[in-house]
Parts: sequence; C-alpha cells; structure tokens
Amino acid sequence: MSLFRVLRPRPLLVQDTAADGASFLINTRLGKVAVTVRRSSQARRMTLRVRSATRDVTLTLPSRTAEAAARDFVERHVGWIEQRLARLPERVPLAPGEIVPLRGVAHRISLRPGMRGLVRIEPGQRGREPEIAVYGLPEHAPRRVADFLKREARQAFVEAAGRHAAALGVTIGKIVIKDTTSRWGSCSAAGDLAFSWRLILAPTYVLDYLAAHEVAHRREMNHGPRYWANVERLFPDYERAEAWLRAHGAALHRYG
Repeated sequence: MSLFRVLRPRPLLVQDTAADGASFLINTRLGKVAVTVRRSSQARRMTLRVRSATRDVTLTLPSRTAEAAARDFVERHVGWIEQRLARLPERVPLAPGEIVPLRGVAHRISLRPGMRGLVRIEPGQRGREPEIAVYGLPEHAPRRVADFLKREARQAFVEAAGRHAAALGVTIGKIVIKDTTSRWGSCSAAGDLAFSWRLILAPTYVLDYLAAHEVAHRREMNHGPRYWANVERLFPDYERAEAWLRAHGAALHRYG
C-alpha cells in the first residue's frame, strides 16, 4: 500500500510558538519533524523549506504574521512536508558492509580483526570495489571511519589550499574541518579557512575547486568579477565543479 494513501490524522503541534529562531515538532507519518521559525522583513508570504542535510523544515514568516496563522499554515502543508521528506535518499551509516564514496569512488567499509584503531584503504577482493578497512570491534567502526574521513579531508585541503595560495601569492591562516549544512567552505578576514569534511566524498576536482574558491577570497572578500577572475585563474574548470555540487552536493549529507 502506498505511503500516501494512508489516512492522515490531524497533525499535532507539540509546542506552540512562532517566535523568530524558535522551533517546534509536528507529527507526521514519518515521525516527529522539527520546524524552525524564521521571521523576515523581506518576506511577503509564508514559505516552507525542507532541508535535505538536516531533514528538518524551515518556516519563513513575514514579520507581523500571527502565531495562529503560522500554525494553521504548517498544519495545512503536512502532506507536502511528508512528500518532500519521503523523496530524500536514505541515510547510509558509516558501518561495516556499507558502501560510501571516497574522492568520488565507491568504497566498501569492511571490518578486520586485530590492530585496534587502524583504518586504511585496501584493494577490493575478487574484483569488487576498494575497501575502507577498519580494524577492531564493530561498535567502534562508525566513529573510526568518520575520523578517518575527516583526517583525509584535512590532508587534502591543506595541500590544495597551500598550492592555490602559492599560485595566487597570498597567505592563509589555519584550516578547520567542520560538518556544516549551509555552506561548503568559508574564509575569514584573518585568512582562516573552514571546509566541510564531506567534500572528501566528492570527486577530487570538486574538493580542489572549493579550496580555490576560498583561497580566492584572500584577494577579494566578495563574489564580484575580480573575485571570479581569480577563481578561474586558480581553477579554470570551476563551472564543472559548481554544476556537480548543485546536482549531487545535498546527497553527501546522507552519509554518517
């Protein structure tokens, strides 16, 4: 039976509030879903957005929208929320037996006995995909694989950012690896760079482009023509990387 043919009871708001930045839970057929409220002086109507990275909902309201109207708007659109959530790809845990991309290439996570704490890339057996071999107890495997991927991401970004900085004749500060949902990277006024570790899952040229993108901000702290000229100087094929992120970037958040 189709999920969306099930009779839906009237949704219940677990917490009633429409203050800016507040959140509440709604009951759906897929479980409780968090809704974050954002008020905007620029908004002319109420809008809902389902975020694939966090699998939650943002409700944007005009500044003077009444709480009762906001609540009614969400209740009337629970079906739409359910449909959007149902379309999201299933999460993939970083557990033995699962397949995850590394630099754009599918790898199988495999558990090995002994040598506790070791994680390394090994050839695939019998012509299968290469493996992320994690040694030790199965309950520790997801954390150790995540730590391994973050180390790989840091090493890749240190190399790429340093190379691009030298080519552009600029200096950079420290490099921090995060798990961000709203942006892939950032550059502070002091030259410190931050990147999402999930870019190590993408093809190598995508990670290299993001490093160039942030390093180029050391010349221009904006996205004007001169900024993009520097990006193109560092990474001429940047439009290809941008297209990949638009098409596949959201799916990187399904892992782990």
